[in-house]
Amino acid sequence: MSYSKKSLDLHRQARGKIEIRSKVSLKNKEDMSSAYTPGVAAVCKAIAEDKRNSFILTNRASQVAIVSDGTAILGLGDLGPEAAMPVMEGKSIIFKEFAGIDAFPLCINSTDVDDIVKFCMLIEPSFAGINLEDISSPRCFEIFEQLEKALSIPVFHDDQDGTAIVTLAAIINACRVTGREIGKLHVVVNGAGAAGIAIARLLIHACVGEVVLVDTKGSLYDGRPGMNPIKQDIAERSNRLKHKGDLQSALIGADVFVGVSVGNIVTEEMVAGMNPSPFIFAMANPTPEIMPEAAFRAGACIVGTGRSDMPNQVNNALVFPGLFKGLLESGIRKITPEMKIAVADAIARSIVPTADNLMPTTFDKQVVDNIVKVLAGMASN
Repeated sequence: MSYSKKSLDLHRQARGKIEIRSKVSLKNKEDMSSAYTPGVAAVCKAIAEDKRNSFILTNRASQVAIVSDGTAILGLGDLGPEAAMPVMEGKSIIFKEFAGIDAFPLCINSTDVDDIVKFCMLIEPSFAGINLEDISSPRCFEIFEQLEKALSIPVFHDDQDGTAIVTLAAIINACRVTGREIGKLHVVVNGAGAAGIAIARLLIHACVGEVVLVDTKGSLYDGRPGMNPIKQDIAERSNRLKHKGDLQSALIGADVFVGVSVGNIVTEEMVAGMNPSPFIFAMANPTPEIMPEAAFRAGACIVGTGRSDMPNQVNNALVFPGLFKGLLESGIRKITPEMKIAVADAIARSIVPTADNLMPTTFDKQVVDNIVKVLAGMASN
């Protein structure tokens, strides 16, 4: 099936994927007078007296802004804010379908860090949370850090920590299936952008044995020249073996490959050079770093991709609906590394895994419920 043609037809016929619908009746003068003027004046005054009432008397408590500048779209790169809209609308319908959250795609015409931070600060009164999306590295780290300090509502960069959480969940279940210990794994992460760096950070926090991050110039290591501060920071905390070669040499003796960069860069020979029966998570979209059948031929025992039309999809759509529902319902403003690990475990526990059915699907309502419960428990402690 040509999903490209089917998707184009779908979007053309529907003219996008979202719309606004009324929650109240508006069929006569009584309805109008209560929902709008003159009755609504009392509602405005109640909020002016206590701004917290905006979460009770308006839809704000269920509203999330999806903010993007279109510089890192779904493995396609910098296509601009207009081209980011189809992905942001997709996020919106996933939020609504699986978590009952109204998410608004806001694609903005600036790539300046200060502009994006200022924009999010200005729209804060309308939303209960902000989901940053498809903003290129390293700017996304600075934007996130500034907003987390400046805003009184939760901020989450899905490309960073959503991808990291779902990756950890996949590794947890791969260990459950094979009987391996996560603390003894040697993991190679290809791609040192937002997702790759966040994955490395979380795996280190989860006490994975060895984590090596690779970019287009080879492995990151402490002291490698020409790195930006974000890469230098993670280099100081990873690659304890001080590997300095390319991806092919980095994979020799590794147990796990995690790909979040470009497709078609891993060969069967590279997989065969890893430790016996490796885990391969080739999550580049739309083309994986290596196709599943090739990875299996080379000896992989578990293979996952980021695609919904292939087995073992490892996709952050498993994360952000339940995560935001949990954050909003529990009043959590900042998600900690311990919470991210707990969310990953909640996702992993949503299924009894097998090698060819490793992850729950986005249609499994238990995923959202498990995430909400674990965050509620952590918020009450």
